[in-house]
Amino acid sequence: MGTPALLDRYELLAAWHYLTPKAELAGRYRYELDELGEAILNPSPSARRQIVLTDVYCHLTEHIGHLAAMSVAVTTPSFGIRVPDVVWMSCDKWEGFDRDDPVPFVPDLCVEVLLDSDRAQDIDRRVESYLEGGAREVIVVGQCGQVEYWGGRGQRQASDFGIALSLERMYFDEGGVSRLR
Repeated sequence: MGTPALLDRYELLAAWHYLTPKAELAGRYRYELDELGEAILNPSPSARRQIVLTDVYCHLTEHIGHLAAMSVAVTTPSFGIRVPDVVWMSCDKWEGFDRDDPVPFVPDLCVEVLLDSDRAQDIDRRVESYLEGGAREVIVVGQCGQVEYWGGRGQRQASDFGIALSLERMYFDEGGVSRLR
């Protein structure tokens, strides 16, 4: 039995459109597609994760402009259609595609927040696929609030966008236990 072939972006988009009417009941973009076009349902984020996502979004818009968005589906070259927590891209990239469909490429900056998320298990593949797809930087916020900046040459000490995230500590786990009760 051979290895299944990866779907190209047109096949992924067709699978996305097939799934969309069924997924509307679950909420917009609460699902992703893997590289074979199989649906992956994402659980709803907790209130504290939503607060952190909003915090990250606000930091980005304050520091690099109001071209950021939360939970936008993007097409990666090797990992299907994924929904990073926050994305940012230049104005010219927002033009020229149907914004009701997944972005047909990976934005300049993608952020993943691992707080109460099962994405930690595949975060390496996510980071790699975003960078491979054209992201200039990927920011990963860990479950304990640690912030990592990734670029084409690996992990960086600081953001190439000049972003220094300072997130409220009370929303993160400390030694596996949340300080917010």
